[in-house]
Amino acid sequence: MATNNLQSYELMVIFTPVLAEDDYKTAQKKFSDFITDNGGNITNSNPWGLRSLAYPIDKKTTGLYWVLEYDAPSDLNHKLEIQMNRDENVMRHMVTRLDKYAVQYNTRKRNKSAETEAVNS
Repeated sequence: MATNNLQSYELMVIFTPVLAEDDYKTAQKKFSDFITDNGGNITNSNPWGLRSLAYPIDKKTTGLYWVLEYDAPSDLNHKLEIQMNRDENVMRHMVTRLDKYAVQYNTRKRNKSAETEAVNS
C-alpha cells in the first residue's frame, strides 16, 4: 500500500476508570495492534491517565484518557469504531482527521516537551 493513501488521525478514548493499570495498558495495545494489523502505523501514543469528566457517563465522574496519533487508510476508521463500540471498557471515543498543519503542530509540541524534559533531567 502506498503511503500517500494514508491519512493522519488522532484518536481519543476514555476508558472506564475501574480498569487496573495492566488492563489499561492491554486495552491501549489492543487498539494500537488493531490499527497496525489493518495497514496503519502509530505516530504517537499518549496515555493521560485518570482525569475528571466534564459530565457523568454511566454514573462515573472520572475516566482513563488515552490519545493516539496514527496514519491509516480512511476505511480503517469504520472498522476501528466497530471494535471500540463492542468493547465494554470504552466509555467514549472520538477520531479526528488531522491536516498537515495539525500534524506539524503536534510534532513541534512533542519535540518542545521532549527538550524541556531533557533540560529538567
